[in-house]
Amino acid sequence: MTRVTVYDGESFENAMRRFRKSVERAGILRDVKKHEVYEKPSEKRKRRMIAARKKELKRQREAL
Repeated sequence: MTRVTVYDGESFENAMRRFRKSVERAGILRDVKKHEVYEKPSEKRKRRMIAARKKELKRQREAL
């Protein structure tokens, strides 16, 4: 669980900004979006293979 302590004299906007950053760093929103819809294991494998292929092509381009 992400917590943010609001300090004396700190504005709500600053506390909210720190909260959003901590949520983003923790990867909570990514996890929630991933679990919104069921993804079949075959679709998950296919998505991971495509991502791996793109990553490999990018690595090869950077090596040149």
